[in-house]
Amino acid sequence: MTDASPHGGQRPKVLLVGYGKMGRLVDQMAGEQGIDVVGRVDLDGQGWADADVAVDFTTADALLANFPKYVERRLNVVIGTTGWGPHESKLRGEVEHAGLGVVAAANFSIGVNLFEMLVREAARLMQAHDQYGAWIHEAHHAAKRDAPSGTALVMRTAMTDAGYRRSIDMSSTRAGMIPGIHTVGFDGQSDTIELTHTARDRRGFAGGALLAARWIHGRRGWYSMADVLRT
Repeated sequence: MTDASPHGGQRPKVLLVGYGKMGRLVDQMAGEQGIDVVGRVDLDGQGWADADVAVDFTTADALLANFPKYVERRLNVVIGTTGWGPHESKLRGEVEHAGLGVVAAANFSIGVNLFEMLVREAARLMQAHDQYGAWIHEAHHAAKRDAPSGTALVMRTAMTDAGYRRSIDMSSTRAGMIPGIHTVGFDGQSDTIELTHTARDRRGFAGGALLAARWIHGRRGWYSMADVLRT
């Protein structure tokens, strides 16, 4: 990763790309925090305006269609969209060539990112105890398209990166208006251990995206939410 001098505590001019539930909530919270939203791009492709940072909560296909515009405009971007993982290497190359700044995360909630750290440590400890099997279950609202969720995949990667080498069963639920529940469990003959993160609403995600937008303003390189929280 490369890093140019950031703009510190300045408030970036934000372009919202995707104006569904998350886009509207980011818009609302930006107003509460005094952040200037200068444009709102929805399905009709209208609303592109000069900005410092784009916040993209669209779909994987829309992100891939929009990315050349970010490159053309030299527009830093916060990516809250999931499902585009197979294209990451290509997008990283374009970011490096264009000198953009990107924060990409499957989940922008501060709590979820701390949860990932706990899951990583639990997996490290459990690797030495092969009597325990592991699973990840996630539940989201009926309209969420990708399953398993990007956050569940992040948890699985955290476990394997921590040295966990046994099978990890993955399952998903899509029903109603569930904001998001992720459970990582370990089950043995005599007991079960579960770690669960439950989102009560979407404000945590939107607030994290705005924090990332401030942080990436003036930076160059490809970053995760963990990078944002560590500095």
